[in-house]
Amino acid sequence: MSSAQFDAKKYRETVKKNLPKSRTLRNMCRALWVGGLICVLGQGLSDLAQYVFLWSEDAASAFVPVALIFLADLTTAFGWYDKLGSYAGAGTVVPITGFANAIAAPAMEYRSEGLVMGVGAKLFSLAGPVLVYGIGFSVIVGLVSLLF
Repeated sequence: MSSAQFDAKKYRETVKKNLPKSRTLRNMCRALWVGGLICVLGQGLSDLAQYVFLWSEDAASAFVPVALIFLADLTTAFGWYDKLGSYAGAGTVVPITGFANAIAAPAMEYRSEGLVMGVGAKLFSLAGPVLVYGIGFSVIVGLVSLLF
C-alpha cells in the first residue's frame, strides 16, 4: 500500500471529529420564541386597538399588519432586524414582518444611488415577482373555482 493511497475509514473519522456540532434544537427554540413574540406583539396591538382605542374588530384587523410592517421597516432602517434575523433565523422570516424586511432591506442597501434608481428600483426586486405570481395564481384559482 502506497502512502498516496486513500484510507476511507480514517478520512471518515477525521471528518466526524472536525464537523461542527449540530445546533438545530437551539435554532428551533430561538425561532419559536422570537416568532412567537412577534405574534404576541401583533395580538397586543390588536387588543390595544380594540379595548383602549375602542376600534371595531375590522379596524383593528386592518391596523395590525400595517403597524407590524411599519415596525419591521423601521427596525430594518436602523439595522436591528438583520441582527434579530441572525439570532432567530426563520422566526423572523415567517411572519408578515419578514416579508416587509425582505422588501425594505434591498431598498435601504441601495439608497445611496438615489430615490428613483436606488430605493425605487430595489424596493420591488423581491416584491415584484411575488406580486406577479400571487396575482396570477389568484386569477387561476378564481377561474377554477368559477368553473367548478
